[in-house]
Amino acid sequence: MDKNIEQRVCLKFCIANGISCSESLKMLQKAYGESTLSKTRAYEWYKAFKSGRDVMEDLPRSGRPSTSATEVNIAKVKEIVTENPHSTLREIATELSVSHESIRTIFTNNLGMKHVAARLVPKDLNFFQKLNRVMRVAEDMLERVNSDPTFMKRIVTGDETWVYEFDMQTSQQASEWRLPTEPKPKKPRQSRSKVKVMLTVFFDYRGVVHSEFLPEEGAYFEGDKINLDE
Repeated sequence: MDKNIEQRVCLKFCIANGISCSESLKMLQKAYGESTLSKTRAYEWYKAFKSGRDVMEDLPRSGRPSTSATEVNIAKVKEIVTENPHSTLREIATELSVSHESIRTIFTNNLGMKHVAARLVPKDLNFFQKLNRVMRVAEDMLERVNSDPTFMKRIVTGDETWVYEFDMQTSQQASEWRLPTEPKPKKPRQSRSKVKVMLTVFFDYRGVVHSEFLPEEGAYFEGDKINLDE
């Protein structure tokens, strides 16, 4: 049975048991997750069933029927997104000569896919780096905290980051079409532009205590470290 029809049956069942529309929608969201009817559609069907409607299927509409979501178009959309997960709705709609919303409907209702943004991840640590963090750094910090409860409040730490003039690829541009069961895509950090400046930030347990942009003159870089000429 189609998931939309199943949810309509559930709504009718909820009405028969005196369950409110808002509670019914919460139950649908828990059972169907991302495939749940939109709030607007759920309320429309709830109202229709409460008014006495018995038909679960959509009634035939007047005018020219939509033929965009054909098996051929669905197959073509699936082929396009398999070859290039970064394809946009507009690009696919132009290639297949159909409307923007028709492609969105194919992704949502027929393929069960959604556009998800890439998640930035730090570079992987090797085994010895991870072991050092656990055995030396983390355990040492725990011992200090146990011996002196105010230790954490007296720590001031800092970090640096590059501030770029512009991004070469935004998270939205790195988005891909994925099934609900597929993991989110990963987007490695990379140089955005040649025009950049180093921002240094110092903070304690309450938040940022000082921040400044390092001047270009009098500074040189060694890997991840910064040395300033005296």
